[in-house]
Amino acid sequence: MQDSDMHGIGKRNPVAHDSQRSDADPSSDALPMVSRALRFAAVKHRRQRRKDADASPYINHPIAVLSILSEEAAVDSPHVLCAAVLHDTIEDTETSAEELEEAFGFDVLQTVLAVTDDKALPKAERKRQQILRASSASHEARLVKLADKIANLRDLADQPPNDWDAARRLAYCRWAMDVIDQLRGTHAELERLFDLAHARCVAMVAETERS
Repeated sequence: MQDSDMHGIGKRNPVAHDSQRSDADPSSDALPMVSRALRFAAVKHRRQRRKDADASPYINHPIAVLSILSEEAAVDSPHVLCAAVLHDTIEDTETSAEELEEAFGFDVLQTVLAVTDDKALPKAERKRQQILRASSASHEARLVKLADKIANLRDLADQPPNDWDAARRLAYCRWAMDVIDQLRGTHAELERLFDLAHARCVAMVAETERS
C-alpha cells in the first residue's frame, strides 16, 4: 500500500541490487522472479517499520499483498506478483524507476508506477488522486491496488497505528471504499475479500467506540 497514512517510518537508503535483467514475460517461471523481488524489497525496506504498536517490519506488508494475490485470489502472473512485492519501493525508498526497470523489466515498472503516489503533493490531494486515477489503471495495477487495500484494512482492524483514533480509522475505511468502488468488475474474489475486510474493520472500530 502506498497509502502514506499506513506507512512505516524509516531512513531511506540507496542500496545495491541484483543487476541481472529479468524476463518479464508472464509465461516465464514465476518463482525465481518473485524470489528476487522479495529479496530486493527486503533490502530496500529493511530500516522501515509499520506504525502498529509492535513496530512490525515493513516488509510484512508487501508479503501480505503477495499472499492475498497468490494464495487467496489465485493470481499467478509473475508480472503482477512482482509488482505486488515491489509496489512501495519507488514511493517509500530511494529506488529509482530506472533501477526497478533494470532489475524487473518495463511491465513491472509500469504497474508499480501506476500504484505510486506523488509525494510532492499534499496528502489530501494524493488521496483524491488515488480515487480519480483508479478507474483508468491497467488490469495488473488494479489487482495490486485491490490486494493492497485488503492488506491495509486487515492491519487497521488488527494492528492499528497507535495514534489513530476511531474517527481516523473510519475515515480511512470510507476513503478505501471510494477507491475500490472505481475498480468494481476487476476481480470478483478480491472484491469479496475487500468487502469482508472493510466490514470487519468498521465493525471493530464501532466495538472499540462502545467499549
